[in-house]
Amino acid sequence: MASVQHPTVSWEPMLDGQVFYRKQQIYTMQWDIRNLSDYIIAGARYGGPFALMRDPHKMVAFGQGTFTRPTIQVFSSAGELLLALPWDQGNVIAFGWTSAEQLVVLNDEGIYRIHDLQGDYQQFSLGSEAAELGIIDAKIYESGMVAMTSNVGLLEVKGWGGGKPLILANTGLVQPPRCWSIIEPDQTISRHVEVLLADEQTIYSVDNLESIDQSIHRGPFVQISVSPNGKLIALLNGSGLLWIVSSDFQQRYAEYETSNEGLGEPRQVVWCGSDAVVVNWDELVLVVGPYGNSLRHYYTSPAYTLNEMDGVRIIDSSQCDFIQKVPSSSEKVFKPGSTAPAAILFDALEHFERKSPKADEAIRSIRPELAGAVNDVVEAAGQEIEPYWQRRLLHAAQFGRAFLDLYNPTDFVNMGQTLKVLNAVRYYEIGIPITYVQYVHRTPQHLIQRLTSRNMHLLALKMCSYLGIKPDDVLKHWAIAKIAKSKSPAPPPSGLTGGVDEDDAVCKLIVKKFRSVGAGAESGGGVSFAEVAKKAWESGRGRLATMLLDHEPRAADQVPLLLAMNEDLLALTKSISSGDTDLVFHVLLHLLRHMTLGDFFRLLEDGGATLDTGGRLLVVYAKEQNREMLRDYWYQDDRRTESALLALEDATRAKEQENNLDLVKAAAKFFSEDKERGFEAKMTDDHAKLLALQQQLEKESNGKIDFYGLSVSDTIRRCIVNGMNKRAEGIRGAWKVSDKRFWYIKLYALTEARDFEGLDVFAKSKKPPIGYEPFVNHLVEKGFPKQAATYVPKCDAKVRVDLYVKCGEWRNAGMECKERGDKARLDELRRTAPNNLIVRELDQILSSMS
Repeated sequence: MASVQHPTVSWEPMLDGQVFYRKQQIYTMQWDIRNLSDYIIAGARYGGPFALMRDPHKMVAFGQGTFTRPTIQVFSSAGELLLALPWDQGNVIAFGWTSAEQLVVLNDEGIYRIHDLQGDYQQFSLGSEAAELGIIDAKIYESGMVAMTSNVGLLEVKGWGGGKPLILANTGLVQPPRCWSIIEPDQTISRHVEVLLADEQTIYSVDNLESIDQSIHRGPFVQISVSPNGKLIALLNGSGLLWIVSSDFQQRYAEYETSNEGLGEPRQVVWCGSDAVVVNWDELVLVVGPYGNSLRHYYTSPAYTLNEMDGVRIIDSSQCDFIQKVPSSSEKVFKPGSTAPAAILFDALEHFERKSPKADEAIRSIRPELAGAVNDVVEAAGQEIEPYWQRRLLHAAQFGRAFLDLYNPTDFVNMGQTLKVLNAVRYYEIGIPITYVQYVHRTPQHLIQRLTSRNMHLLALKMCSYLGIKPDDVLKHWAIAKIAKSKSPAPPPSGLTGGVDEDDAVCKLIVKKFRSVGAGAESGGGVSFAEVAKKAWESGRGRLATMLLDHEPRAADQVPLLLAMNEDLLALTKSISSGDTDLVFHVLLHLLRHMTLGDFFRLLEDGGATLDTGGRLLVVYAKEQNREMLRDYWYQDDRRTESALLALEDATRAKEQENNLDLVKAAAKFFSEDKERGFEAKMTDDHAKLLALQQQLEKESNGKIDFYGLSVSDTIRRCIVNGMNKRAEGIRGAWKVSDKRFWYIKLYALTEARDFEGLDVFAKSKKPPIGYEPFVNHLVEKGFPKQAATYVPKCDAKVRVDLYVKCGEWRNAGMECKERGDKARLDELRRTAPNNLIVRELDQILSSMS
């Protein structure tokens, strides 16, 4: 441990020791690149990889390792080659990284590809207008891109879903700017991207609404760099003046003459966090502080700088460095001469290890601030890259905790976990030199996603287990990668089975892994076998996809993919077994759209009892939405009764008489084809004949009288009402209407027609089979009591009194009582008489009986 340098060895003071900056070497580069100035480079933030492409404008000696066509190489921060992308889509205008570590490459025709670290890509376009004008430059940031066309128009791409680009405000420029930059949407007040264009002596600010001349007149500017927090802008003009202003150009903070270095125009101007500006010449990296102070770092070969939120990452041909302002917690502990409680606590640990009594004195001196000192030491441990000093600082924190009665150890424990994770991913074979500040800002889930995208599934799974994070996304990516790398089995020779061992092995491996981790959907986890099966299907592994789907318990995820795979019978069976009627309907409708009716009906028929539920649901749907299809379905299934009932139901809905009659005849035919439906066949046939007769009656009446759809009784009744007595008699005979029923019909019809003479003739034609009492009751009911009274004498004697009373003939009722000698009944009539006049008449009849 004696060989480990003290943290302050790499510290350099600025502002007379008020601020310190440190440069730490993170890696020795593993590549064989000798001169980075020969390449166009784009780096991903948060310890991400670097993409390099040989600069086509520079001549490079052809030799071993030189590509004959444009190739973009992707390296980790340690110089390990992650990916090589041959490019054959025109001239590359720009490339950059998304927040998910996907490489975006844009060509001069507006075509851009989004590559993952496995080489797979999605391709999109900026549109036909961009292709016609041509793209001359672009700025790519984590959540979007701004492209510049040949007429100095600006197109903004929001997100990486391939959406239509947004045209920003007209820049008003005739020639392309000498330099330009952007302020990302999450750093502006409007939450829209803001473009900064350098034109002659000034800067134009352009967004989606307007272009504003900032009128600063200190140009021409050759470099524009926006700080990570979006609040400050570094401007470098042609004379070498570095000028720091606020992002709204209202405040000026600092100036620095880079021309004093005598190195000409710098290659890069980037920010070191949001505290200092780094000016990069090929072999000199100059750090300019907020008040014009500077630090110099020399390199043996051209360097490339990449700004981070808390520093700047620098690579050259041999090493990867990180420069940052020393964090305040580290200053408190390690700053020479520091009297901060954190420094005293750290010294106390060293005294304690030497068994010196000064340890107790040191602890006593900071006892009131001990809790804060422990927190500062824990925070300082997170800021150190060297594991030795991380452990020393955590030991100091642990030592200080022992003297505290009450202390929440959560931060201490979390820091220990975090440092273990950070040290694992910083290892050169992984090559992600992410800092503690960046890790907290980006969250552990994002780091796991980055490891997953690099196919480092084992480390990602261990990290998930260690941090208590669900491994669903990692397992899904692992399974898809496993399928992609496994060999597709060759088809077996004709007449033989086999060639499926690879699919079986891969399926078993994936299922076993999901179950062992407890992440499969059947174990209550969030990984869907259907998602993995879909990728297997897309890669041409249909059998493997089917095997994986057998382990998917969620039918809603399982069935759609089965449909896409043309596994129609299996999809319908799975949907029915799920009990989800909506899902069954979805499958049925899909099959109806993509199959002929014959094939569809045959599928249901071949399914037997298993698909009965599907057939019933199909009937429910078809009754409401597609009755023609239902008619075909029942016909081919030889279900004559259902076909007849459907025809009758359709007949009730038919608006045209001809259609109605045809449907009734069709129903009669269907019934007749079923031996068990003889009665229904006869009734339906009679109904069809009645409808035909009613059509004839309407024709005879020139359409003035409506008969169609009436019952036999109503048809006879309407004939009598309209004087068509012969027709009524004919219908009576044809449909064998009984005498009683016919007498009732004619009684009602003649009463309705008020043909009381005809009614009297009808009543006298022969003895009514229904008697005369119905005549009286019906006439009274319809409001004809006088006519009704004429039929009372023909009724039975025992009901005459009541019938007279019903007709309002109280006197006749009294006389009937007198003739019968029923004095008691007469007394009852007297008591219930409606008025005194009737009472007196009844009294006279009663007195005459005495």
